Amino acid sequence: MARPTKWRKIEHIPTVENFIPIDKGTTQFDENVLKLEELEAIRLKDLEGLEQGECAEKMQVSRPTFQRILFLAREKVADSLINGKAIRIEGGSFTRNICPVRCLECGNEWTESFENMERMGNKEYACPKCGSKNVLCGRGGKGQFCRGNCHRHGRNGR
Repeated sequence: MARPTKWRKIEHIPTVENFIPIDKGTTQFDENVLKLEELEAIRLKDLEGLEQGECAEKMQVSRPTFQRILFLAREKVADSLINGKAIRIEGGSFTRNICPVRCLECGNEWTESFENMERMGNKEYACPKCGSKNVLCGRGGKGQFCRGNCHRHGRNGR
């Protein structure tokens, strides 16, 4: 069985998705695809100036995972700057918020991305262990809901 995707929490969605070098006479460029979590790593570490531990905590990943994400991001940016490649920002394994979820039938607790819960909706979302649809979004079911971003409680985080 494959390991489930570890969501990387990001706070910033860029308004600009493409950077293209200006070169007279050239209209075709090789490009690097920078994932949104890679851009977030650069933003937190290089723009905000946070320590790697703080960055990892904000993205809800381990320090070694953050280091790998940052290394890949910097490598792509450097390659683009040195070799005149375009940068396209898209995709990745990211979420705007990570929601703790608890099944009220079997007590199973897990985390899910806000986007998955929103996409699946209240009627279709079920416990992966027992299949019950009697699930509660919140820290261990104790009423501390997703920092105001959960659609289950009449709020929209976007």
